[in-house]
Amino acid sequence: MKDLKPLKTLISFNDAMKILLSHAKNVQDVELVSIEEANGRVLSEEVMAPIDVPHFDRSAMDGYAVKAEDTFGASLHNPVTLELSGSVFPGEIPDAIVEKGKCFKVSTGAMIPEGADSVVILEETETVEKKVFVYKPVFPGANITKKGADIKKGTKIISKGCYLTPSKIGAIASLGLKKIKVFRKPKIALIPTGNEIILPGENLQMGKVYNINTFALSALIKENGCIPIVFPLCPDENNELRKRLKEALNYDLIVIIGGSSVGERDIVMDVLMEIGEILFHGIAVKPGKPTLGAVVEEKLVIGMPGHPTSCLSNGYMILLPILRKIANLPPKNFQIVKGKLSKRISVTLGRMQFLSVKLNGEEVIPVFKESGTITSMAEADGYIEIPGNKELIERGEEVEVKIF
Repeated sequence: MKDLKPLKTLISFNDAMKILLSHAKNVQDVELVSIEEANGRVLSEEVMAPIDVPHFDRSAMDGYAVKAEDTFGASLHNPVTLELSGSVFPGEIPDAIVEKGKCFKVSTGAMIPEGADSVVILEETETVEKKVFVYKPVFPGANITKKGADIKKGTKIISKGCYLTPSKIGAIASLGLKKIKVFRKPKIALIPTGNEIILPGENLQMGKVYNINTFALSALIKENGCIPIVFPLCPDENNELRKRLKEALNYDLIVIIGGSSVGERDIVMDVLMEIGEILFHGIAVKPGKPTLGAVVEEKLVIGMPGHPTSCLSNGYMILLPILRKIANLPPKNFQIVKGKLSKRISVTLGRMQFLSVKLNGEEVIPVFKESGTITSMAEADGYIEIPGNKELIERGEEVEVKIF
């Protein structure tokens, strides 16, 4: 058996992220999508208003469109009497002008007839046949939404680079725009490695394990605005990995799963040294120490540990920020919950630790078992970050939990 290849130098988590982010390139390609498909996308150009919204004066209430001066002096005991000339509902165009001493019945959202300058709300009137009794005066402009009150024609509504939410899509729809330009979703090459890996659904033989990491990372990639391109399982052979890497250069980011540790068959380091440049190998974190960063033909490559907890933990801590940068998405804002640790925890001095935990009210319960167990993450509600200069966290100590 060949000697193991120990990780010679570990860099800090912060230094690793600076290196990776500096090599991660934002996608600049643009595509046209319908507003039905735009939620969660990133706008690639400014949206300017081609029309006023609303593009006509409309009633803000159910009531009667009037000349305000006709209502002056009205009171509960001395109402003003107006003649009802007609009515208008949303989507209709008034067929007459409101003259002095007359009014139009209007519904909320209906176009204000010419000649009217205010609306008396229905509750402050009484109607008997064609007579409308007004019990309270209104001022000019009362209960009317003026043309362009929401959006003025020619104004910038949404900036380039904006993350599109339902409310922003609603604003775009109000302008009558059916399609908009957004940045293309990055495509992420996922290359799973290892002779021991088989796909779910296959017959589980002794010594084999099902492929966990590809499916977990694929879900994370989709959740953060990117498209996973999953390669066939790669055996622990240099030539096979080299072929897959060459093909993966067609995509925006390359993620290799497994093979980045120190074993005899951990071939990723060797192949990347042949065809690219190693940025670092080994991060002072737990779990996830044997993480690797490299560049091949100006394309960023991240080598992820094969152990499920290490891989998915690195997915959240390391891969997620990279995905969001290249997808032009804003940084992820994790919800933070404070609680008290349920038991005393000893940690490795000199290595930043991401400890998976679950919550039970205010109690924070560690669920990390070991790097090879996926339940360390599946049972977790979030994680706590433990700095490398700390060896111990006492039971009952307050901690901050970042919720997944």
